[in-house]
Amino acid sequence: MSKAPRTDEQASDGHASDGHGAARPAADSHDLIRVHGARENNLKDVSVELPKRRLTVFTGVSGSGKSSLVFNTIAAESQRMINETYSAFVQGFMPALARPEVDVLDGLTTAIIVDQQRLGADPRSTVGTATDVNAMLRVLFSRLGEPHIGSPNAFAFNVASVRASGGITVERGAGKTKTVKATFNRTGGMCTRCEGRGKVSDIDLTQLYDDSKSLAEGAFTIPGWKSDSQWTVQVYAQSGFVDPDKPIREYTEKELQAFLYGEPVKVKVNGVNLTYEGLIPKIQKSFLAKDREGMQPHIRDFVDRAVAFTTCPDCDGTRLSAEARSSKIKKISIADACAMQISDLATWVAGLDEPSVAPLLTALRNSLDSFVEIGLGYLSLDRPAGTLSGGEAQRVKMIRHLGSSLTDTTYVFDEPTVGLHPHDIQRMNDLLLRLRDKGNTVLVVEHKPETIAIADHVVDLGPGAGAAGGAVCFEGTVEGLRSSGTLTGRHFDDRASLKETVRERTGVLEIRGAATHNLRDVDVDIPLGVLTVVTGVAGSGKSSLVHGSLVGGSQGLDPDVVVVDQGAIRGSRRSNPATYTGLLDPIRKAFAKANGVKPALFSANSEGACPACNGAGVIFTDLAMMAGVSTPCEECEGKRFQPEVLEYRLGGRDISEVLAMSVTEAEEFFREGEARTPAAHRVLTRLVDVGLGYLSLGQPLTTLSGGERQRLKLATHMSEKGGVYILDEPTAGLHLADVEQLLGLLDRLVDSGKSVIVVEHHQAVMAHADWIIDLGPGAGHDGGSVVFEGTPADLVAKRSTLTGEHLAAYVGA
Repeated sequence: MSKAPRTDEQASDGHASDGHGAARPAADSHDLIRVHGARENNLKDVSVELPKRRLTVFTGVSGSGKSSLVFNTIAAESQRMINETYSAFVQGFMPALARPEVDVLDGLTTAIIVDQQRLGADPRSTVGTATDVNAMLRVLFSRLGEPHIGSPNAFAFNVASVRASGGITVERGAGKTKTVKATFNRTGGMCTRCEGRGKVSDIDLTQLYDDSKSLAEGAFTIPGWKSDSQWTVQVYAQSGFVDPDKPIREYTEKELQAFLYGEPVKVKVNGVNLTYEGLIPKIQKSFLAKDREGMQPHIRDFVDRAVAFTTCPDCDGTRLSAEARSSKIKKISIADACAMQISDLATWVAGLDEPSVAPLLTALRNSLDSFVEIGLGYLSLDRPAGTLSGGEAQRVKMIRHLGSSLTDTTYVFDEPTVGLHPHDIQRMNDLLLRLRDKGNTVLVVEHKPETIAIADHVVDLGPGAGAAGGAVCFEGTVEGLRSSGTLTGRHFDDRASLKETVRERTGVLEIRGAATHNLRDVDVDIPLGVLTVVTGVAGSGKSSLVHGSLVGGSQGLDPDVVVVDQGAIRGSRRSNPATYTGLLDPIRKAFAKANGVKPALFSANSEGACPACNGAGVIFTDLAMMAGVSTPCEECEGKRFQPEVLEYRLGGRDISEVLAMSVTEAEEFFREGEARTPAAHRVLTRLVDVGLGYLSLGQPLTTLSGGERQRLKLATHMSEKGGVYILDEPTAGLHLADVEQLLGLLDRLVDSGKSVIVVEHHQAVMAHADWIIDLGPGAGHDGGSVVFEGTPADLVAKRSTLTGEHLAAYVGA
């Protein structure tokens, strides 16, 4: 059970209780983090005094200013001041941070940010490499592994074996030196076939070219490769290795070998020296070496068509060389250890007893135990880091801090309960309290009442979102919040009730023999025409069932299944809700029609852009090791458009004023009157429906949270004709007051004839479901089975699973 907020007896540093069990901060300013006059983003001269060595939770609706205060002001200034302690030379290699817009900010301690940013998508980045565990295992095997094969690098799949020659300059006295030639050997554990990726690529040549055509006839079908002008294509045509006028299917064996696999060589093309190399290595360097998620959609589609990734046959997907896999401890290789479920690996390491490496074993055991304790024991160390959810990534980042001896540190968390089953939230609360009890200040942005309830101090921002937010509505204890009358206080004890009647299914989606990841040959029917919620503890197999077996499997689904997740939205810093949703197109056309000019004038990325700032609205000045400065463009005053464009009006507003509107304002603006634009109004209505009315039309997409991104995608997809909608934790980032609005939206989708499948932990969504599929009973190899199928009422009545127990407690049954 979670410990209560600190009381008099627990507070040994002079804090007193306020009578509600929470510690009242002492008057001494040294025990406070003082923020006065904060104006980052939508903050309106916010002033707060936060008690140190306490757990403070920041609440408020999405867009109320929580992140602006906690991350963009307090944590950002702490990190900036730490960076300034380094020399100017070192600062040149560090991210440059500007001072936040705030009048007074003192009492800061070192801030450690544990956020939901996804871990790197590099194929060589794994759970083990993202923590210190892989490094410790490599040392362990280099000391105890038999046969002994070398240093820790011999067990590293991201270190290749190299042999290099070089010279060492030796000082001989009196200013004389001598250079000694030497050869260096470094033996790495990388599999040479897949280069430590665990997978090899098989390229479908038919997706690269049409072999019935010659190069001169435009044989290449690779995006962007045009035979008449593209330099890359001309390198092949003028290389002399192949006949550019002969169909590729008529190439001799020698020509085909040179065309596909030729070694890099200099050739002259139109008088310019360029490098020729075979088509296969060229494709591998141009496309496969890049982050797939960073590709433009049409390039990503091409790669998906042309390239199949299969498990490396040499290393069997372990990424390691045969030599690295040959060295074992008690019949276990490092590849075996990394493939184990972490909870099993912790048990294996606990059984090792070797005094010569006792400190290493202790550190390794502590790290592995932390994984289990934080609810990630179902992972394996070889799990690619890029496949972790935002919540899993945040908890992985916590691992290195749990065993830290640091005190008087400020830990900053961004919704640490996201992606957690109610059963796991209890453990997360215990971890937050443990960090506090070591003498640290813990700042948490959170919506879940279970975590708000353990706070020593609460700061509630609002009252609304965007321009309607940015003020402190309440500051004090949890009990004080309950009676405060704020939006958060009024909804704090909200509990959804079970539905009296559920909808009848119109059919089923059959899943048979699902075995993705930890699924155990699962057979299940997902009903159509209703709201189905898939539940279970983290790691129980929910995503494997829905995304791996249903979306990615061969279940014969209707092709118009719409999948809405929390993945990043790709785009430049110029991308915003208006451009992403397609809203800008009808707006530009409406302006053009009303003024008798071209629509392109009303795009800041096209003809209407201010020439001084190229439509960015700001001029950026790089100051090397100091933070770069963005200043509003003096020519357009930050409005992004040419002055003559801003003379054109629609409904009395120019285009820059429209883009500065919130979604709610714009929905009203385009609804009727002179500015009435039905196409724009339909998009805006969907944005309001998904709870994004507070966003401004021109707000950069880079500022959106994972939950906001998902709701933006949902609003975009709602216009499609998909019959099945799959949502991944749509309550992420939602305030208590907004969950009811989401439930109404899900109902409207189902009532319009859609089938909605939601992977979700929020009990309000479970209670509102027509059908629940619960996976478990545990996580990893303790999960992977369907432990319940039925209505929420049946789940509560039976109380046969962890989900059933928590849902019963939630609805008060």
